[in-house]
Amino acid sequence: MPAAASPAELASSPEPAAGLGPAPGAGPSTGAEPAGRWAALAVLGTGTLLALAPWFSASAVAPLLAAEWHTTGLQLPLLTVAVQLGFAAAALVLAASAAADVVPGRWLFFVGASVAAAGNLGFALLATDAASALPFRVLTGAGIAAVYPVALKLIAGWFRAGRGLAIGVLIGALTIGSALPHLFRAIGAMNGLDWRWVVGAASVAAVAGGLLVLILARPGPFETPASRFSPTVAAAAFREPAVRLANLGYLGHMWELYAMWTWVPAFIAASFLAAGERDPGVASLASFTVVAAGGIGCVVAGALADRLGRTTMTIAAMVASGSCAIAVGFTFGAAPVLLLAIAIPWGITVVADSAQFSTAVSELAPRGTAGSALSLQVAAGFVLTGVTIIGVGFLAPTDALGWRLAFGSLALGPLVGIVAMWRLRARPEAVRMASGRR
Repeated sequence: MPAAASPAELASSPEPAAGLGPAPGAGPSTGAEPAGRWAALAVLGTGTLLALAPWFSASAVAPLLAAEWHTTGLQLPLLTVAVQLGFAAAALVLAASAAADVVPGRWLFFVGASVAAAGNLGFALLATDAASALPFRVLTGAGIAAVYPVALKLIAGWFRAGRGLAIGVLIGALTIGSALPHLFRAIGAMNGLDWRWVVGAASVAAVAGGLLVLILARPGPFETPASRFSPTVAAAAFREPAVRLANLGYLGHMWELYAMWTWVPAFIAASFLAAGERDPGVASLASFTVVAAGGIGCVVAGALADRLGRTTMTIAAMVASGSCAIAVGFTFGAAPVLLLAIAIPWGITVVADSAQFSTAVSELAPRGTAGSALSLQVAAGFVLTGVTIIGVGFLAPTDALGWRLAFGSLALGPLVGIVAMWRLRARPEAVRMASGRR
């Protein structure tokens, strides 16, 4: 966003835009903010929400794929891992080529959304088993890499004051967009639709989001050139202990986030079934609610982060999400309302701190290095998500004990992240974050 960036935190954004303060030299020095900034945020937020729909489409229809394709072992989780790897590779390529400076942002967003939609539609119409689906999933991830980071770059051109809230809204849009296939699956289940219609709906949403941004989005007055990725420059940034600690916090966050988004729908479906709820549409609707609830956390955290401080926000979010990861496994087979009482707060807190880690890197990295450091951070984070998604698959949880072990292992990420951010808070360089609020 989680990402995101969440997941894609400013991999191809202008270096200063990764933070929440004004970009040096960007726009006029008067205190006036552009009159169209909230309209721009509405367009980019809605476009991002729709364009991200293909991301977890395979996860949303996993039980139907398993029945039709007779999948075994790790075949289904690999469909999500393929998206993650496609995203990481394409994000680095886009950053290294500075494509955002060559192609207008709204066109790059549209092309990315269209590529993601095409890959997703190929998965629905052309794939005949898990192996043949993998290239289409990689293509989907590559397309998304031109969507979310570009949206962040575009919105940074419209906001100086309130940029934290704006970025929080975009990460919230990513979160709800990632949940959207579960809503489509719920509707499909209630109407007896084949899984291909569900996946196809995600592609339609992505094209609609791309068209919305292409037609209505415009660059803002504070837009600055995207920084080109350089491994040498990134290495210089990571020689700084504070940057390494902020990145370790981000990796702890990513350890948990995408594995949670991938596996919590399967957990909910199995738990509801064990509790006697046999309607798959109800389970899918619950999954949508849990994942989409993260949008609330993103907006609130984005609004509060500059006032409370980066380390305070991230530590609080990781304490909450890690605790929920441990607790939720104990609700397996319980009444659905009890499960949701833990799962929804988990959905809110697991992504709430996404923007703060990359914002911290942008504030701590030596001048001229933040863009490359963020690109490397994103790539490392998304590769790590593949490890934890597969790791939960290796544990093959099927009962209460299995899910406790699986989700309990995800709490290791927040634990490492808490330690890293606590150590960062104690360093003298921490005063450079959030206007001295650490």
